[in-house]
Amino acid sequence: MQFHIETMTCSGCARGVTKAIQSVDPAADVKADPETHMVDVTTTAPRERLAAVLTDAGFAPA
Repeated sequence: MQFHIETMTCSGCARGVTKAIQSVDPAADVKADPETHMVDVTTTAPRERLAAVLTDAGFAPA
């Protein structure tokens, strides 16, 4: 699944996004690209749960 995160603008943000997603699914494969503000996630976790933890971490998906 993909998320567009406008507030992800640097590698530190990408690490924060990855950490938030992996707090739900430690085995998730996360590819975060601050230049395009896109995150590709391979996981079995529900999209709604990931969106909620991203929002809680300050990276609300658009």
